[in-house]
Parts: sequence; structure tokens; C-alpha cells
Amino acid sequence: MSSDPQLPDILDPGLPDSTGLRLLAVHAHPDDEASKGAAMMAAYVHAGARVMVATATDGAMGDLNNPHYGESIRVERDIAAVRYQEMADAAKILDIEHRWLGFRDSGFPEGDDPMAHLEPGCFADLTLEDATAPLIRLIREFKPHVLVTYDEIGGYPHPDHLRTHAISMEAYEKSGDPEAYPGTGEPWEISKLYYDKAFNPDKFRAVHRALINSGQESPYAERIEWYDRVEAGEDDPDAWRITKHKVTTQLNTAKFLEYRDAALRAHRSQVDTHGSFFFTPNEILREQWPWEDYVLIDSKVPTSLPEDDLFAGLRDTPLD
Repeated sequence: MSSDPQLPDILDPGLPDSTGLRLLAVHAHPDDEASKGAAMMAAYVHAGARVMVATATDGAMGDLNNPHYGESIRVERDIAAVRYQEMADAAKILDIEHRWLGFRDSGFPEGDDPMAHLEPGCFADLTLEDATAPLIRLIREFKPHVLVTYDEIGGYPHPDHLRTHAISMEAYEKSGDPEAYPGTGEPWEISKLYYDKAFNPDKFRAVHRALINSGQESPYAERIEWYDRVEAGEDDPDAWRITKHKVTTQLNTAKFLEYRDAALRAHRSQVDTHGSFFFTPNEILREQWPWEDYVLIDSKVPTSLPEDDLFAGLRDTPLD
């Protein structure tokens, strides 16, 4: 039950009992966990699972993105400290466990090839092995059954998102190998790997139609037109934003939208509390798209598609 009077007490999360199951979500910056998968994580915590977020970087290259923040001097003095506190607040709201991997935010250098202009020693500048080792250590300690991360384009091509994808894939492949990454703990093999699909075109189409049909303005018209052009074959340099991966797994998170909203608002230096994240009423989301969307990339346990549970195939498997 929630200790926050602004959050609903949810006695039935709508998921099977998940006691003994563990999920690890790997993110690039503090606030990414709130905009991608927050309702899912809250749902599984309520169902009894242990859920952990690993945040790769300190977020120190972020800007003040909320015009309603009101305490800009704190951000100017030490934005990393502000974001550390915001992350702690969000984790408390979601009731998740959290670990910093300890890397320096790479920023998003200008130019056609941001990766060519990275500051030495930042997260995206490190070798794959050096960047992956803390995640391997965490996996071998926490022993997750499911790993959730970004696709090959990182959701969008920020250097830290791209590197987060790379270390997640390396860790998924190597954490169970006793010869790999010596000195980081006993090997642990993760059973399932998912990509987050927060930017699902089908979701935006459904919400857009519902807003228009209800007589409201939709902020998604240009996005929908762009989807249509790209899917019709128009040559577009940003076509990479629509990946080849199709949704395989939809988790009903309708009861936990307020938890997602509260986690987002906790990152108030980064998230405009009157902005686009909160434009669509939760009532419309519950009616039109009550799911969070994921893509099953690999499973070492039998499962069948489509799924409505990230732990599908694990509930009948002896757990360690």
C-alpha cells in the first residue's frame, strides 16, 4: 500500500503473484526510469517482485528543463546533486531498489557525429569492458531473472543511451560466463531480455484518434504524419526512430499511471510539470492504451507470444 496520500492504494495489481522474481531495468540517466517503464515497475513491486533500476550516469550534463522549477540556483551550483536527490525521491515513490553504476554523463555533443566529440573519460568514451564491468557485478549480486533495456538506437541516439544498450547486451551475454569479467562475482545467467518500446507508433495513433474524437487538441499530429510518410517509404534521415522491433509483450499498467506521473514529477529539474508528458489524460490512456509495451529479444525459458507478463515462462521454473 502507498504511504503517499496522492497515490492510490492498490490491493490487486492485476498481475500474478511475483514473489521471488527479480527484474533489472538499465537506464542511462536519472529520469529515464520514470519516462520508460515506471508503471510496469510499480505494478510488479505491488505483485511481490523485487525490482531494481541501474542508472549508468550521474546526469551532470543535463540542463534545467522545467520552467516551473523555481530553484534554478541549485541546478547551477550542482546539478548532479539535484538529480541524485530526484532519483532517490522517484525510487521511493515506485518502491524500487536503485543502484548507480558510477559513470560521468557524456552529454550530447553537437555535430553530425556526437560520438566523435566526447569528453575523455565520460561513459560513452570508455571501453565496452570498462563500462560493462559494474553492471556485471550488479547482475551477479542482484541475480535478475529479467533484464529490460533500450534497443540499438537507445530510444534516441544520445551517446549514453547507445552505450547503455551496448553494456546491457554485453552483460546479458557474459554475466553467466564463469570465464568472463573475473573478480565481479559468481556467474548468473539472466533468463529473459526485453527492449522497452515506449515510443510505439500504434500507441500514439490510438491516443491521437481518441483526443481528436473527444474534441481535444492533439499534440501528436505531426508525429503521426511523419510515421505515415516513413511507413509509406519516404526517404527520411530520421527513419531510424521507427525500429524493426515489433511489440511482443503488453503489460496492463492502467492502475499505476499515477505512480508513473508521480515518479516523473520527482525529476522536476528535468521534466516540465505542465508539459507533454502530462498532456494526455490518464482516463484516455486507460481506455485507449492501458499497456506498457516491450519487445522480447531472447528467452532461455519456454514462452509463447504475445505475452502479458515479463515473467512469462518463469513462474513454472524453479527459481534461485
